[in-house]
Amino acid sequence: MSGAEIWHHLLFAISVASMSAGLVFVLAGAIGVIRLPDFYTRMHAAGVTDTLGAELVILGLILQAGDWQTMAKLALVGLLLFLTSPTATHAVANAAHRAGHKPDLAHFKPSHPRDLADEEGKA
Repeated sequence: MSGAEIWHHLLFAISVASMSAGLVFVLAGAIGVIRLPDFYTRMHAAGVTDTLGAELVILGLILQAGDWQTMAKLALVGLLLFLTSPTATHAVANAAHRAGHKPDLAHFKPSHPRDLADEEGKA
């Protein structure tokens, strides 16, 4: 096996690994959107994981591209996605906040120490 064939197989393996990791992140974001309790945590799951997942998929596609023009176009798409996806997520969350949508803190709010002391005194 020549050096060029080894390089081709190595590049293919890195590309498949990158696209697989991107798929895992996109699926994790989709599951987060379904399972998380309120709007803001869902926005966080969608914004962070989908951006990273899409970037990894695009990186894998760049490694698979045959010519430099396709690589340049994919890199431009990746750059625009990297810049616009977090900005859009922030804009939507900011619009929800300005509209008066409050986060659901009931799931995450710790008990007050006074309440814990009362429960210990009763026991």
